[in-house]
Amino acid sequence: MGKLDLRRIGLALAAPVLAIVVALVITCLILLAAGSSVSGFLSTIFSAPAERNVINILNNASILYLSGLAAAIGFRMNLFNIGVEGQYQVAVFTAAVFAAQGWLPGPVNVVVSIVLAMVVGAVWASIAGVLKVTRGVSEVISTIMLNAIAGSLTAYLLRKVGVSTGSNLATEEIPQDSWVPGIPLLPGAPNELLGLALLAVLAGIGYAVLLNRLKFGFNLRATGTSASAAVASGIDVRRMVVVSLMISGSIAGLIGLPLLFGSSHSYGTTFQAGIGFAGIAVALLGRNNPVGIAFGALLFSYLAEQSNLLEINARVSPDIVAISQGVIVLAVVIAYEVVRRYRNALEQRQVAAQLSSSAPAEATSEATR
Repeated sequence: MGKLDLRRIGLALAAPVLAIVVALVITCLILLAAGSSVSGFLSTIFSAPAERNVINILNNASILYLSGLAAAIGFRMNLFNIGVEGQYQVAVFTAAVFAAQGWLPGPVNVVVSIVLAMVVGAVWASIAGVLKVTRGVSEVISTIMLNAIAGSLTAYLLRKVGVSTGSNLATEEIPQDSWVPGIPLLPGAPNELLGLALLAVLAGIGYAVLLNRLKFGFNLRATGTSASAAVASGIDVRRMVVVSLMISGSIAGLIGLPLLFGSSHSYGTTFQAGIGFAGIAVALLGRNNPVGIAFGALLFSYLAEQSNLLEINARVSPDIVAISQGVIVLAVVIAYEVVRRYRNALEQRQVAAQLSSSAPAEATSEATR
């Protein structure tokens, strides 16, 4: 049993490791073709980050993790929620506008803003779910269109309610009693871990419990595996589609809150964008597993942080990291399929060996009767 467990763990790790190795080789080949320094790239990427950079990696990883979870909920249901970016935008904008009013005491203001962001994200995602179950509209198309609508809508409303701060247009600043203090993590670091980064931990635990301990999670996984079998089992697939997208949207609503309450304190034109799309890649790399998604978020955050030093130390464009991340996503899909086929072939050989070993024993038993 121990050997079997070790083999299973090895197979689980084989695909992401293979994808990273392939991405690293392809990146080095691109650098060689461009005449850039491969040794400088490798030494910079694999150099130990300073304390300040470690905190930045953890902060960014917590945000990417939330984005990855939001995408993973849809993937487990066999739904492609490409609209995490739009859901995140409308949710954080709504939370920023509400929190800036200061109608409630500080901690209560933060909690209500979190709930409001989750509700707005869920409602925005439900539009795609309702369109799918009532009109048969593909969630891929509807969520992509909703991303564009969300971007235009928040930009329009920002011009209406925002205030100009130099070249940046932003909502009013959140009152200081609603700022969430950071967590001092490393003694030598001048920065701190975002206080609401703990939302990522809570969301990860909730995701694991939902999928593995609750009936809804079983129905979700069953529907994602085979919708027809789920219908035959009495599962309301239409309801599952809408609710799953709403849960995905509610998690997407949490993505911008660590930055909003921890560092920026307002939502503006310079607020971090593209997180929703990065989360899709993180979820794919992590195979929709809560631990795997954490690994993917840390890897992507680490690469992004180390890329800031590439131009200084190695005279290599930091855009090469974006290429590496894209190659990782492509390679991981292929790697998982290769590992899956190898696992299936291994299991078939084990079954054949067991059958062949039991056949002589049965023949001997028949002969002695």
